[in-house]
Amino acid sequence: MQRRYGLDKRPIGRWIAVGLVVVAFTGALLFVARGLTSNATTIRLIQWKIQGPDHVDITFQATADPVKPLTCVVRAQDKNRIDLGYATVTIPPDPGGNIITKTYPLRTIAPAYTAELLGCEAGATPRVPAPQFPPGVVPPDQPWS
Repeated sequence: MQRRYGLDKRPIGRWIAVGLVVVAFTGALLFVARGLTSNATTIRLIQWKIQGPDHVDITFQATADPVKPLTCVVRAQDKNRIDLGYATVTIPPDPGGNIITKTYPLRTIAPAYTAELLGCEAGATPRVPAPQFPPGVVPPDQPWS
């Protein structure tokens, strides 16, 4: 059969394809493992308290790089999940420790129903949802004072 049709019993193309799949799979596993074990910022919303019809105090805790400034995004919403207040908070680096507790007075345009800590990132602006104010509504100036 081999002499007549020139068929080779050693399928080299199949071994090359299997090798490429194994290398790609190993590369993907290494990429995911690197992302999971990286020194990422951890955040936790401790509490939020409505202080009045025009502002909410948001207290959060973050573990961050002691060298880079920490940038966090907070927001307050009404019952219909429409933004009432939205702010980007920059916290200077703290060389003494890496756990930061911050209370931010967020100005709102109406009484808030809920408040959220959307995300934090050291040295950059976090990728979080953009403000969702109704058309024609101007976001209030931050912070409340």
